[in-house]
Amino acid sequence: MALNRIKKNKRLVLSLIFVFGLGSSGFVVVQAQTNFKISNGSFFKPKKFYPKFSWETTSMYYMFGDTKGVLTRKQVKSIASKTDFICIEKSHGLEELGAAELGAKHDAAAFKKIKPDIKVQFYFNSAYAWPFTSFNKNFTPKNINQYPGLKKFLIKDPQTGALYHRNNVYYFDVLNPELRKWWVETVAEGVRISGCDGAFIDQMHGFHWLRKEKSGEVKKAMGVMMDSLKRKLGPNKILLGNNAHTKIAEHVFPVVDAVMFEHYKEEFLTKESLLKDWEDMLKIAKAGKISVFRIGVEYDPVVGDNPDYFKNRTKRHERLSDLSHERLEYYHACYLIGAQPYSYFQYGWGWKLSTGSLERYKSLEKPLGMPKGPYQRLSLDGWEFTREFEHASVWVNTETAESKISWH
Repeated sequence: MALNRIKKNKRLVLSLIFVFGLGSSGFVVVQAQTNFKISNGSFFKPKKFYPKFSWETTSMYYMFGDTKGVLTRKQVKSIASKTDFICIEKSHGLEELGAAELGAKHDAAAFKKIKPDIKVQFYFNSAYAWPFTSFNKNFTPKNINQYPGLKKFLIKDPQTGALYHRNNVYYFDVLNPELRKWWVETVAEGVRISGCDGAFIDQMHGFHWLRKEKSGEVKKAMGVMMDSLKRKLGPNKILLGNNAHTKIAEHVFPVVDAVMFEHYKEEFLTKESLLKDWEDMLKIAKAGKISVFRIGVEYDPVVGDNPDYFKNRTKRHERLSDLSHERLEYYHACYLIGAQPYSYFQYGWGWKLSTGSLERYKSLEKPLGMPKGPYQRLSLDGWEFTREFEHASVWVNTETAESKISWH
């Protein structure tokens, strides 16, 4: 019995060392796992292939593309200095290299040369047949009729037989099992060619509203397709679904590793929507998944009420750049109120390289520190919220869209 107690105590000591770590001095020290405490008191368990996450400063996600060409070394260094997690957008490098997967390949290698552990994602759309990769180049009005095998992958108007499209961009038919097979193999090949660490998949809806009588089937088919992709990519690749936390994507959420909150309409920035976001960020963290809280100030209410923002493309960029600096504290506060371990912040005014990824926001570089607890709602039915971090006190009123971050 004494021997059994010794063995039992030995296992206990070893377990404690495994959880807390053994410092160079020989004393047991708390490791970075404590940084992964979720606001409900449980702990986040990151997978080995996840990117780096830290509360030291605001953990950022960047997503960008430049149709004209690849990044300069200066641009690569600028973005790499601010993040460990990026996505190269759908048409990047198209004009210079001829295909978006080649643009992704070029710059994924450029980032990894200076920052080997950075996680780079390859973009693909599950609903729109964007013709920017070599795999998709024939989904155009000029070419599609020459490729009947591809044409059958697209949704047709049941009355006219014409292909549905938006500005000549066709729609994938997720109900077609042959499309699902082709799509999964195509995305996996794009990830392989580009040397990326996973895939960012846009549009989880499958155009279910075009076939309302089959809406449930469409949602299930999207889940099947994403599950097949996850299996095809293998266990060490990150699969991120845009808005995969929504009811539309209920069959997608269980299979993805990460979810983006894309606030692509002004209505998603209401006080009620933001409160729902914070609840979903907790849900995602409890499931051991990554979240990306993406704000584009092009959807700020002031833009919708001011037609001047849409006059003159160059001036519009200048106006939105200025607005992004003016509104940063508020949207940063909205992110911080709900942030969990492995919650990333993305900010700008679009998806191009020129719409925020090269901008410098000094407050995002300030020491933040771990949260001291969950957010507090100042009254049961009010819209003022606070949260304390080691180096910041956050207050936000989502009814008046006001905020204050006090750095200390």
